[in-house]
Amino acid sequence: MGKVSKTVELLDAGNTIPFIARYRKEVTGEMDEVVLRELAERLQYLRNLDQRKAEVLASIAEQDKLTAELEKKIQAAERLQEVEDLYLPYRQKRRTRASVAREKGLEPLAMAILEGRCHKPVQEMAALYIEETVGIKTAEEALQGAMDIIAEILSEDAALRQKTRQMAWNNGTLVTRLRKGAEEAEESTVTPYEMYYEYEEAVRKIPPHRILAINRGEKEDVLSVKLEQPDEPVLTAILQSYSQNRPKDAQAVFAEAAQDSWKRLIAPAIEREIRRELTEQGEAQAIKVFSANLHSLLLQAPVKGHTVLGVDPGYRTGCKLAVVDETGKVLEVGVMYPHPPQKKYSEAKALMQQMIDRWQVDIIAIGNGTASRESEALAADVIRQRPKVKYIIVSEAGASVYSASPLAKEEFPEYDLSLRSAVSIARRLQDPLAELVKIEPKAVGVGQYQHDVTPKKLDEALGAVVEDCVNGVGVEINTASSALLQYVAGLTRSTADGIVKFRNENGKLTNRRQLLKIPRLGPKAYEQCAGFIRIAGGDNPLDNTPVHPESYGAAEALLRQLGYSTQDLTGDKLAEIRGRLQQVPVKQMAQQLEVGEPTLRDIIAALQRPGRDPREELDPPLLRSDVLSMEDLKPGMELMGTVRNVVDFGAFVDIGVKQDGLIHISQFGDKYIKHPMEVVSVGDIIKVRVLDVDLRRNRIALTRKTGEEQK
Repeated sequence: MGKVSKTVELLDAGNTIPFIARYRKEVTGEMDEVVLRELAERLQYLRNLDQRKAEVLASIAEQDKLTAELEKKIQAAERLQEVEDLYLPYRQKRRTRASVAREKGLEPLAMAILEGRCHKPVQEMAALYIEETVGIKTAEEALQGAMDIIAEILSEDAALRQKTRQMAWNNGTLVTRLRKGAEEAEESTVTPYEMYYEYEEAVRKIPPHRILAINRGEKEDVLSVKLEQPDEPVLTAILQSYSQNRPKDAQAVFAEAAQDSWKRLIAPAIEREIRRELTEQGEAQAIKVFSANLHSLLLQAPVKGHTVLGVDPGYRTGCKLAVVDETGKVLEVGVMYPHPPQKKYSEAKALMQQMIDRWQVDIIAIGNGTASRESEALAADVIRQRPKVKYIIVSEAGASVYSASPLAKEEFPEYDLSLRSAVSIARRLQDPLAELVKIEPKAVGVGQYQHDVTPKKLDEALGAVVEDCVNGVGVEINTASSALLQYVAGLTRSTADGIVKFRNENGKLTNRRQLLKIPRLGPKAYEQCAGFIRIAGGDNPLDNTPVHPESYGAAEALLRQLGYSTQDLTGDKLAEIRGRLQQVPVKQMAQQLEVGEPTLRDIIAALQRPGRDPREELDPPLLRSDVLSMEDLKPGMELMGTVRNVVDFGAFVDIGVKQDGLIHISQFGDKYIKHPMEVVSVGDIIKVRVLDVDLRRNRIALTRKTGEEQK
């Protein structure tokens, strides 16, 4: 049995993707989480396809119209669209012009014209169908009914539909215009849709993010959108597909029916299909971009060992302050009013100074919302006499969502919403992953057109990203919140709550086996979650590593072979053990211990660094001590900045002024790149050069090209 089949068996047995990726590498051939999710998605698609085929076959068979040839075509279909095309003639449909004509008995006339069986002039043939009792008064009326039937038959021809659909993809142009009636409203304002007021682009070339922008403009009644393509090649293709030897008059009737079929039935249907497929591509790309950005955001390096002052800036309601210690515990909260309308700058400055000095604050974390830069100026003023204190602007996206959540109310029942936000801002600097999991993933603000994406698809994709990040890092069981624990493989909201309750009632967990005492956390859930749980200072040092309990025997045997025990992992012999582990012959030792080579490599890596947090190897965030404004920027100026968001057309970078700058995709260097994610990720600290500053439009253009490349 191949690795794909065995992996499917693991998925069907209820194993989670993080567990399979980490602890079943021998079975999967070391597929990572991304590949496994793609496999699971493809598997679901194929199973849905098989189910739909069965439904279609049953429906056609019920109508007693299923032939061996049709069944073969349906079974051979590789896409849902192919199945639906084949099913179209048999689908129950509303009353149509063709169905009315059939009721009047005109199908024999239509089939004679379609199949080239016209033994006399079509007018004479049509005259035979005049029947006033059914509403056919003239030969022309009979011919019109026959043409309606022919038009519907052509529109339901699966092969013809596929051919014309492909022609629309190859030759079609998406055309957008400013919608009539929207002109006056648009004249007085600058909108994101200006470039689409008179816009055309080939269907096959239009990028996904542009599709979503156009869709939004259409939805907001600003744009009209249509798919245009030359009619002649399509009509020629239709005529060639039904090139029977018809008399001249019958051919003229057929050609008229073909034109009607294209204009009235096929073209509108294909336009809907192509727009839908373009939208699906746009959504898929938007979800991919958001997922990658979220992954980078969640895995930003934590700032450990620092006392942080969180600032949620504001004007009228003031700036909320919260000091948290290095464990995230809240030490003090307060409110200051340095900005209009109160303008109590001196009092605010004094309050910040007192809080910093009282608690030995190292870093001030300022939310990037309203009054952020004014608060930054105040912070810079305060720390001028305190050179050890730095500040940083932190994205506060989702902080208000968290503040109003039941979780925030449970954590801080005594604080109002904005004070909770200040705590969240401070904590998300200390440990982005632990804090951001408390927020709905789509609210963290690192996507492109995420509000135009099907919510269910986005939620599923982002949930998977959070799950992969949490399990990739591992979770300290004795300090993690329920919000963090519920993303651990195998755990649910109720079992996560159960762990916190057990912890509160019984004190710290000292070994992984205690998880089995949690209500509704059975052996299967334990198998899935145990390896991702960390217990620092517990009974068994292996509980603070990614080594799964099922491999403890192999890990202990490996250490014995080297002359050590698991307890030596926490002592002064660790450096010695690391050196010995690096020299282990993996292939030979794997056979001796009767484990797979991938598993042994993982055990060796885990034993070398017990308690390791993989995020600590990343660059720490960029801390600042003074303020810069847009007016200070000049073309050619070099600055360090933090990547805040990556989209299809570039990356937005915080360079320490109020407005993030944009590095367009064409400005990343001398080499061509398909997507900015090839070279930057959210959270990266990079050097950029100012290309242009547009104060009127509040835009900053940045580049990573050298001066020579720019020329």
